[in-house]
Amino acid sequence: MAELYSNHCQNVAESLAGEREVDEQTFTSLAILSERLEHLKGLDKAYSGVRFSSAVKKLQGRQNAVAVG
Repeated sequence: MAELYSNHCQNVAESLAGEREVDEQTFTSLAILSERLEHLKGLDKAYSGVRFSSAVKKLQGRQNAVAVG
């Protein structure tokens, strides 16, 4: 299970660094990581302040632009 989590982090990190193409797999990984973060926030208030970086938010915006366009 930890390996799957690591792969999602790696996919997003490599896409942000320009080491791999931003594609459907990137957006799928980003969606999974977003769901996991929301789950953690629901489990404990200690996670309530955890946010994605501005680079990740920008990447999320690219997905929304593709979906609308």
